[in-house]
Amino acid sequence: MFLKQVKNDKTGRVFLSMARSYRVSGSKYPKAVTIESFGYLDELAKTHDDPVAYFQKVVDDRNLAEKQTDVEYTITARKDMELERDTSTRKNYGYIVVMKMYYELGLDSFLLNRQRRQSKIECNTSTIMKLLVISRILSPGSKKRAFEERARYFDFEKDDAFELADVYRSLSHFAKLEKEIQLLIHDRITKNYGRKLDLVYYDVTNYYFEIDMEDDLRKKGVSKEHRPNPIVQLGLAMDSDGLPISYEVFAGSESEKLHLRPMILGLRDKYGAGRVIAVADAAQNTGNNIYYLDEGKQGYIFSQSIRGSSKAFKEYVTDEAGYQWLGEEYKRKSRTARREIQVDFTRKDGTTHKKKALVDQRQIVFWSEKYAVRSRAKREAALKKAQAIINDPAAYTRATSFGALKYIMNVDVDKDTGEIKAAPKGTPCFNVDVILEEEKYDGYYAIVTNVFDEGEHKGKFGDGQIIDLYRGLWRIEDSFSVTKGDLDARPVFLSRDERIKAHFLTCYIALVIVRLIQKRTGLEYSPEKLIDAMNSISCSHEGGNLYLFDYRSDASDALGKAFGIDFTKGRLTRAEIKKTIGLAKKS
Repeated sequence: MFLKQVKNDKTGRVFLSMARSYRVSGSKYPKAVTIESFGYLDELAKTHDDPVAYFQKVVDDRNLAEKQTDVEYTITARKDMELERDTSTRKNYGYIVVMKMYYELGLDSFLLNRQRRQSKIECNTSTIMKLLVISRILSPGSKKRAFEERARYFDFEKDDAFELADVYRSLSHFAKLEKEIQLLIHDRITKNYGRKLDLVYYDVTNYYFEIDMEDDLRKKGVSKEHRPNPIVQLGLAMDSDGLPISYEVFAGSESEKLHLRPMILGLRDKYGAGRVIAVADAAQNTGNNIYYLDEGKQGYIFSQSIRGSSKAFKEYVTDEAGYQWLGEEYKRKSRTARREIQVDFTRKDGTTHKKKALVDQRQIVFWSEKYAVRSRAKREAALKKAQAIINDPAAYTRATSFGALKYIMNVDVDKDTGEIKAAPKGTPCFNVDVILEEEKYDGYYAIVTNVFDEGEHKGKFGDGQIIDLYRGLWRIEDSFSVTKGDLDARPVFLSRDERIKAHFLTCYIALVIVRLIQKRTGLEYSPEKLIDAMNSISCSHEGGNLYLFDYRSDASDALGKAFGIDFTKGRLTRAEIKKTIGLAKKS
């Protein structure tokens, strides 16, 4: 509150009152509401030697009293009050959690520093990145939508801070900082949370674009969603706590098998990691990855396709000798074997040639009734699709066959269009031999590794422990689900390569922050639950300087406890809100 002095231009008299200032969303200047009227200065001078000093002390005492005790507010409002067009006084307050993590990761100071040194952009690029990350978590959509909704958050109320064009202009700047920001985030997580890089999970997903023409980045490739559209691929590395370490965006036409090794060896070189154990699915189980990780003194744990393996390995899997039953529905065995692999070696002139190499490998095999049931159910679904294709081949394409073609004989697939048609000779029918061969391996699963349970590691890497380490791969699959679902990461509204890469950078930062919020709240809540809670911690301008809150839950209490923010109050003044925001920026 402040002492307000208003001079009457006609009479020259000055009127004193106590007023409270407040801001209205969208307005550049604060407004004031009278709390108490004192009177005209000339009249007050009859009873007070210095009316201005006297009533300034009255105001100061009132302000001090408000700070020391809970104040009861009296709010008056007209029932028939009409809202102005395009008015929205609702504000989100839960975003402070996201912002606190943004500052804790050092992104604000880093971006301001890089802007001064490397960019001619005049607006605050950190403010833009902060808006994009907050919006990606709490209200995912286009960059235009994030800009238009910025007044939803107290930090972005100034309409003239930056324009939409500044947002798009900043994306190219962000794309240049992609690697540096990943390293910065890693350093902060290591410092604040004690990250270890002895175990790294790696996987690849892709994002499709509804466009007809390919470009340098968006190219047609093997789509995880079985779509014919051009795609962009993203390889993600994650630690054993489920926190992202690094990522890479590459063209849709490139083989994902080429990117694991540079990622793992890069962690050693850039992040100072020692021996890393890379955990990945069967797509990364290639001769090159096995040989060069081994040569680079790095470990690997890969799943091994049984149906696509050698005859000798299939016989080992199905041979009952050596299996140990652990309960009635699970058995396993393992062996160390010398395996022959094909490796690409580079000549002095830069060309490559394939050569056979021998590696010692630990092979762990297990059978589970649960996996057997799942395999049968999956095949039954494919066989139903196969039957439909047999009945009417022309109604389907390779893209819509979803793996059913391998069960069918006497059909041809057009290489250009993917259309399916009956072969010139023979009638489409089931390939019974393929079905019977597959049934042999229902429930079996295999893992190969160069990590041995011996020497200083004796007792740390038994068969069960290796299997458990591999099963941790679900965390990275869950992260892809978060980016595609909760964070809505598909960059459908962008076309330039550098803008697409900047978009994935904001998605990566958002994913890191969501995972850290989960970690700070004890992994008790899913990303969806936490995001919903942060979105629901909102308030409405009730009058004067006061904001009314209407949400509280176990999740919001957990967020408040973890981040030192009181989300339990039903009302807060603008000054109290601004103070909390200011403290959050000092992380």
